[in-house]
Amino acid sequence: MVRVQDIASESKDTIPDEFVRLESEQPAATTVRGVTLEVPVIDVSDQDVDKVRKLIVAASKEWGMYQIVNHGIPPPLIAELQSVGRQFFELPQVEKEAYAKPAGAKSVEGYGTFLQKEVAGKKGWVDHLFHKVWPPSAINYRFWPRNPPSYRAVNEEYTKQLHGVVNKLYDSLSLGLGLKAGELREALGGDELVYLMKINYYPPCPRPDLALGVVAHTDMSSLTILVPNDVQGLQACRDGQWYDVKYIPNALVIHIGDQMEQIVSNGIYKSVLHRTTVNKDKTRMSWPVFLEPPADHVVGPHPKLVGDKNPAKYKTKKFGDYCYCKLNKIPQ
Repeated sequence: MVRVQDIASESKDTIPDEFVRLESEQPAATTVRGVTLEVPVIDVSDQDVDKVRKLIVAASKEWGMYQIVNHGIPPPLIAELQSVGRQFFELPQVEKEAYAKPAGAKSVEGYGTFLQKEVAGKKGWVDHLFHKVWPPSAINYRFWPRNPPSYRAVNEEYTKQLHGVVNKLYDSLSLGLGLKAGELREALGGDELVYLMKINYYPPCPRPDLALGVVAHTDMSSLTILVPNDVQGLQACRDGQWYDVKYIPNALVIHIGDQMEQIVSNGIYKSVLHRTTVNKDKTRMSWPVFLEPPADHVVGPHPKLVGDKNPAKYKTKKFGDYCYCKLNKIPQ
């Protein structure tokens, strides 16, 4: 398997045709220049709990993407998370391949390059590593790098610190729908809710005007909590236009995913259409954690949110089936 990191090291002025996006997707032709999208920024340490909840709910309904600051996860821990992830991708190729996703595996876990069926056979300028970090019963350490040696301890501590953020977000979103605080989380798997870590590695690209790191998409998760490095590249679609999203250092970027919009909230919250661009001179990386139901968990519009006057807008199905259909471009 040829990795994008290898292709990047051999590319001087051009890129292979399969990485050149259709003209309707090329960032040079489709990005609104001179305007940075100021997505909501929410200080979740504010002592006015009702105010914080209302801001989270409003941003989830109107934007589907926002940044939270003063979230309680220490900046040095975020820096360590970034450091051990970067060190993994800087290992010799043969060492990284030991963690490669097995051929034919149903799970996305492992080191890899291509994730989903692409229109016109195009490819994203990115390599990645997936592994579950929660709950303990779902973890397969086969896909956790043993080098650098601190990788496991840092990821476990980050996961531990993430729980408070996760609970605050779910409780706020539940109350915003008129439900009790824990009901949304319970509908999405409760104690079996999966935290799926992904590290995206976007090496320098000689033609960032033509390529994308990840094509336009909404996340399959219920929520995504993302840490990027200091190289900008996240874009969001607003009113049919693509804008750069300004990232605040040490903030967590929150995405509403499909399970929250299309399924549980019955369309009240909005998943965000987003994509990633690449940089000519610098490596961009990001660390999203996808909060997902277990594969066999059946997800549908919450019973308390549907009725004769508000019928279900989306089908009820197993989360694993939903993912299979979306990744293979099968109508749902």
